[in-house]
Amino acid sequence: MQHLLTNGPLLDSKGNLTEGGYAFSLVKDYKREAIKANKLRIKEWDYYYFGNEEYGVGLTIDDNGYMSLASISFLDFKNKTQVTKSPMGIMPLGKVNLPPTSKTGDVSLSYKGTDMAFYNDGKSRRLVCHMDDFIDGLPFDCDLKITDHNDDTMVIATPFNKKKHFYYNQKINDLEANGIITIGKKVYNVNKWYGVLDWGRGVWTYKQTWFWSSLSGESDGHLIGFNLGYGFGDTSSASENMFFLDKKGYKLEDVVFKIPTKDGKDDFLSNWKIESASKDIDLTFTPILNRRCYTNALIIASFQNQVFGRFSGYVTADKKKIRIDNVLAFAEKVYNKW
Repeated sequence: MQHLLTNGPLLDSKGNLTEGGYAFSLVKDYKREAIKANKLRIKEWDYYYFGNEEYGVGLTIDDNGYMSLASISFLDFKNKTQVTKSPMGIMPLGKVNLPPTSKTGDVSLSYKGTDMAFYNDGKSRRLVCHMDDFIDGLPFDCDLKITDHNDDTMVIATPFNKKKHFYYNQKINDLEANGIITIGKKVYNVNKWYGVLDWGRGVWTYKQTWFWSSLSGESDGHLIGFNLGYGFGDTSSASENMFFLDKKGYKLEDVVFKIPTKDGKDDFLSNWKIESASKDIDLTFTPILNRRCYTNALIIASFQNQVFGRFSGYVTADKKKIRIDNVLAFAEKVYNKW
């Protein structure tokens, strides 16, 4: 069942979702003050990723209740290397002031030596970030102007099997970044790098595993993108799977990420298959680089494998079989105790 969300408040007077489902825009109004759960359980973030055939950049500002995060990742696909630095703050409890909508609103976060700002006046987006010591004492800077292309986005409202817990999420695919990145004296000209905004607000349960894949780019003469994923919450009302073709979004069936194993463990750098039972999704993912991040601090743990590589195959949307030919994107498996 795929239930289309209606306009109105996201939460009722008890702090539960008014309805679960999907939409093509933020039709539900998110208000942090309407949440009735413990403030330590509230998770809010804005994550941007952009890349081309050679490089990628990930930028995150988040407020997880008990900790805040200003994270920068830079990926070099030619040399199969990546650097991620994520300075953290303690007990922000909403003081990061992430906007209640993706449509407009600025957010910034600063620690010693790190300043990140995401600007959005409702007409254009701009990402300006600095970190004193990003790698080997060299600073990182970026100034990126972001252009929206798609008319539709992926939006889901997902309940958990626990009262007052939910996830409200939007993925804006096929964003285009132009500007400049510098690491020390090395200059990277960002010219038509495609990517995604992962806009997330919610109250999460303690233990979760999720699978997520996002693609934005050009293939076979079309501007294409997809959001595929599963693994958390009660998805009986809607999944988060959607395909974007020349600005329009199309709902897809449930998917399965078939990650190969070796010696009883996930072999993230061997070829994956991502498929649906109906075969409207039939993709092969050939990994290049794993942005692996493992943290285990007793009651808090995060095991992240965000794998970058090339997708090939087909997606059928709007009765059209769209070919995806060697497009660079990412797929991930994440386990959190948070």
